Amino acid sequence: MKALRFYAPEDVRVEDVPEPVCGPDEVKLRVRNCSTCGTDVKILHNGHQNLTPPRITGHEIAGEVVEVGADVNAAYGADWAVGDRVQVIAAVPCGECHECRKGWMAVCQNQTSVGYQYDGGFAEYMVVPRQVLRVDGLNRIPEGVGFPEASAAEPLACAINAQELLGIEQGDTVVVFGAGPIGCMHIRLARGVHGAGRVFLVDVNADRLAMSADAVHPDEVIDASQVDVVERVLELTGGRGADVVITATAANVTQEQAISMAARNGRISFFGGLPKTDPFIRCDSNLVHYRQLHIHGANGSAPEHNKRALDYIAGGQVPVADLITEHVPLERVLDAFSIVEKGAAIKVTVEP
Repeated sequence: MKALRFYAPEDVRVEDVPEPVCGPDEVKLRVRNCSTCGTDVKILHNGHQNLTPPRITGHEIAGEVVEVGADVNAAYGADWAVGDRVQVIAAVPCGECHECRKGWMAVCQNQTSVGYQYDGGFAEYMVVPRQVLRVDGLNRIPEGVGFPEASAAEPLACAINAQELLGIEQGDTVVVFGAGPIGCMHIRLARGVHGAGRVFLVDVNADRLAMSADAVHPDEVIDASQVDVVERVLELTGGRGADVVITATAANVTQEQAISMAARNGRISFFGGLPKTDPFIRCDSNLVHYRQLHIHGANGSAPEHNKRALDYIAGGQVPVADLITEHVPLERVLDAFSIVEKGAAIKVTVEP
C-alpha cells in the first residue's frame, strides 16, 4: 500500500509499504480521510520526541472497517463489523493513572498518540491498536456525516475540551486569536453550543482573515498587523473588555494581549502551545489579581470529546464541511502540508 513515512526532520517519503496485519485485539481500517494540521507541519520540519521513525504519521482519521480481530467484540463489549464507518481518537489515555481515574483523560500522564507511538492515517490502510479500543476511542460516524467531516472531529474535540473549561455563557463577548481552521471551529462552537454573543476574530494575515471571515462571519475582524488589538477590543466593548479570550495560535504576544483585554472575571484559554525555545510570556499579575481572571491551559482532548464532536457535527450545531476547502490525494500529501504552512486554505484533508 501507499503511505507517508517519517524518517527524520525534512525526510518524509510517500512509498510502498506492506499492508498492516490485523491482530486478534485490533481493528483494521481503510482510511478514507486523514486531515492535516499545523502539528503535521511541525513534525515534518522538527520531528517529535514521542515519534520513533520510520513512522506513518497522520492523526485526524476517518475510515471504513475492513477487518475485526477475533477477540475485539468480546474483549471490549463492542459490536464492530466490516463496513462500519468510524472515526479514531488521536490522543490515547491509559485509562489507569490517577488523572484517568479522576476523569481527566485529556491530561493522562501516560498518554500515547496515533501517528506518534502508533502508525497513523496518511496511508491506504491502518490498524487501530488495542490501546485505542480499550478506552472506547473508536467512534461510529453518525448518519449524514461524511468521512471528510468526521476526520475534522478530532480538532473540534480539542476545541470542545477548551471551551468546557472556560464555561462560556449566553451573550458572552468572545475574542478568538488565530484565523485558521481551529479558530473557525472555536467561533462556531462558542455560538452554536454555548450561545456566545459577539465574537471577534484576530490575526496578522489579512488574506487568512478574509478567507475565514467569509466562512464563519465574526462580528468584527481585527487585523493585528494594522491596529492595537487590546485598544480595539476595549473600544468595541465600551472599555469593559472581553468575557472570553481564546489564543488559538502559537504566538507569545497573543497570550499577553489576552490578559490585557480580558474583562473582570474574564476567562482565558491558552489553547495554542508556544515554541519550546521560547515558552515564556510577560504577565501583569496585578491584572489577573484585581480583575479576578481565570487562565486555563487546554491540552488536546479525551475520548468523550470526540464523541461530542461527532454529535455536534451531525446535529448542525458546529458545521465543518465548508471549512474543508482542499481535498488532496495521498500522492500529494506534501502539497497538503505546504498549503497548511502557507495558510492558503482553511482546512486541508488527504484522501488515500
